[in-house]
Amino acid sequence: MMEMCPERATSKCRTRWFDSDNSTGNGDYEVLSELLMRYPREICPQPIAIEAQTISGNPASSTSDSFLIYDATYGFACVNADQGGRSCEDYKVRFTCPAAFCQEECRTRWLNGDDPSDEGDVESIPQLIKTFPSHACRNPIGIEAKTTYGISAKNTRDIFLSYDVTFGFACINKEQEAGRCEDYQVLLTCPSDFCQGKSL
Repeated sequence: MMEMCPERATSKCRTRWFDSDNSTGNGDYEVLSELLMRYPREICPQPIAIEAQTISGNPASSTSDSFLIYDATYGFACVNADQGGRSCEDYKVRFTCPAAFCQEECRTRWLNGDDPSDEGDVESIPQLIKTFPSHACRNPIGIEAKTTYGISAKNTRDIFLSYDVTFGFACINKEQEAGRCEDYQVLLTCPSDFCQGKSL
């Protein structure tokens, strides 16, 4: 069993609280990768700290629960089987991000460099930079995707191969129940220096 404490951080760039799971199944899992998929513009991809509280506001450290994971890289996990015959509390988490993440004014326009006519819809960071050289940054700190008619990617039934700031966005036709992805566009949140002197 791995039990880790939250890291200390000096940044004041903190997210809101997220509660995406409860302890009615195997436990309470607030996993960073899953939260990033659901809230891509609200959480930074590489947090520097994490805090966990019960939904009633008690710090996780003040409960008697034992935690499988409690770190900024993975997120938070409390497993019911580790609690001596009782269930975990229901937890919420928030993250501390690099200060640049909170400077949300540096966003690109919506970019659409591909469509699903071939293998799928791939809006990769390198391809976006090539297609829109003055509008896409090389090291985005956030990404959001929506269909060309305005539906958030998370509200479609499509399954995504990638949806992160490392690669970008990718939806593959053959992985979809309908056999074809929607046509997507993406918006990047960039470091503040990318926007200096630019009209995006």
